[in-house]
Amino acid sequence: MAEVAVANPLALPSALDPTSARVGTPDALGAHEAPLASQEEATEVLAQPVHDPHVLPTFSRSQSPILYLPPLLSSLPPGVVHPASGAAFASPSAPPPLSTESRLPSIDPASLALHRALHNFHPVTEDYANTSYAEAFNWEELKLPLEEEREWYCVVFRSKRREGSDGGPLYEADKKAHEEAVQNGGLILYWYGTPHPKTSLNLATCIWQSRAHAAAANSRPHHIRAMRLAAASYERYELERYRLRKVKGETRLHVEPYDGGDVGW
Repeated sequence: MAEVAVANPLALPSALDPTSARVGTPDALGAHEAPLASQEEATEVLAQPVHDPHVLPTFSRSQSPILYLPPLLSSLPPGVVHPASGAAFASPSAPPPLSTESRLPSIDPASLALHRALHNFHPVTEDYANTSYAEAFNWEELKLPLEEEREWYCVVFRSKRREGSDGGPLYEADKKAHEEAVQNGGLILYWYGTPHPKTSLNLATCIWQSRAHAAAANSRPHHIRAMRLAAASYERYELERYRLRKVKGETRLHVEPYDGGDVGW
């Protein structure tokens, strides 16, 4: 299995250059999405995350061919913190997750445990955009308390950006749609990769507390604008939906294709 390099934020660029190598993908904020652009280069130096996770960092040079940003986790509601027990949130050698400026209005105990586990979420292959969702990420390494039992709703976008498309307006619309989704509740994680150097395919995913939360995000004004801009910006994109299931008495997570009905609450 190829080693996958993670990029570490160092500084904020002044603006997004839509003509650069920062190529975005449709995002997974709901049924029709349009995600953030990707970073240019890697770094071998760990650094503190930037305050605004929607502004792409700059990077020092590296020989690593495949890059991705750390997980982008929704900030917890005011007064809610992770229990100070158990293993560390993430590997000491990995950069800390990014977080949103907006805060979730609420989160249930099982979703709080998932939020903690997702601090260590990352792909396990450089070809994640062309790998099944269940096999593309380190699901088996994410552990939750034995007593928890719950389902969450996952949305995945696989995409290829249209050559020459202007990413500026789409990027800005997606930034607003993401914060809008956090404020309205339910969005736990937003993760996006970078285009594969040979195929130009990319992947973005969101994990929601429920399918109802994801569906509600589709009707929000910033999401609608991002959806319209995405239609003209991508050569191809495919939407996939999954159940992320935690069974009582186990610590691991199960990724299953969505087969209809409600998921989560």
